[in-house]
Amino acid sequence: MENTEKKEPIIKVVDLKKHYVGGKIKALDGISTEIYKGDMMVVIGPSGSGKSTFLRSLNLMEFPTSGQIWFDGVDITAKTMKDENGKTVPMDLDKHRQRMGMVFQHFNLFPHMTIMENMTLAPIRVKHMSKAEAEEKALKLLERVGLKDRAGAYPVQLSGGQKQRVAIVRALMMEPEVMLFDEPTSALDPEMVGEVLDVMKELARADMTMVVVTHEMGFAKEVGERVLFMADGKLVEEGTPDEIFNHPKSPRLKEFLAKVLV
Repeated sequence: MENTEKKEPIIKVVDLKKHYVGGKIKALDGISTEIYKGDMMVVIGPSGSGKSTFLRSLNLMEFPTSGQIWFDGVDITAKTMKDENGKTVPMDLDKHRQRMGMVFQHFNLFPHMTIMENMTLAPIRVKHMSKAEAEEKALKLLERVGLKDRAGAYPVQLSGGQKQRVAIVRALMMEPEVMLFDEPTSALDPEMVGEVLDVMKELARADMTMVVVTHEMGFAKEVGERVLFMADGKLVEEGTPDEIFNHPKSPRLKEFLAKVLV
């Protein structure tokens, strides 16, 4: 999607800070960026740079020390918001979180439930979808990732790559506007990484708005539209894959790429 087509960002991050131990540890130290509908944003950087904290802050799984996160025109870090009638009401974080799907490193599937039960639990309880409708939707999504025949299986019966594909389509069951991925392949054996990245590439081709924290530089180059490089809690450099990987400006980014692009 061209920048000329983009208007207001769906997510706007303003001077985001997350400090621990009375400010001695600065996990995030003044991050500002904008994410537009249809963006495929990839966040890279060394371990401990604040990438996962940044991602988890977007849906307030981590509440910032200061700064603002605007989601679809609403400052979700505020204590109150305006309802459809213009009345001031308490901020409904659950409502906003439902619009952001989250995929973690370790799948987080319920081990005592079948794949179908894992897929349909939230849509039935939260979105009040009927069991029949939820199961029909789940089967379509499982078919999309090649796992329709595993609907009755339990997570222990699936490989790591299969579990992560289920975790992705489970998030899609809630029809989110944004998908957040926190190093989704880091817990997988190398041969399973490709099958998960293929699902993410398909989502990118379908114009799903995505923010992906990853160590997979090949994926970042191939699929990312914008790449953020973080180090020491700061956003050091931001640009297209070509700008970041082929024409890095900062010494810190050049040092990082020298270590990871071998």
